[in-house]
Amino acid sequence: MNGILFDDYLKQQLKNPAFKKEWDRTEPAYQLGRQIIKARIAKRMSQRKLAQLAKTTQAVISRIESMTVNPSVTILQKIASALGKKLEIKFV
Repeated sequence: MNGILFDDYLKQQLKNPAFKKEWDRTEPAYQLGRQIIKARIAKRMSQRKLAQLAKTTQAVISRIESMTVNPSVTILQKIASALGKKLEIKFV
């Protein structure tokens, strides 16, 4: 297989200060979207079903998962509850 591994590419790109700044800025939203997708898929739940349970729309779930919106803590609590999870926010 020819090519570069993503982790190697990322390490190289993170040496660029402008790239690193943007990466650091968007990383929390990326991780949030990823966690919601992972939990939703583990429950074999569609975006539409999750939206119904969280009392929102499928479009809102899609926007959160694709990082095009910054969700409120209230909507995150509703999503967590709909997934049978507890929302936990940390500073590390």
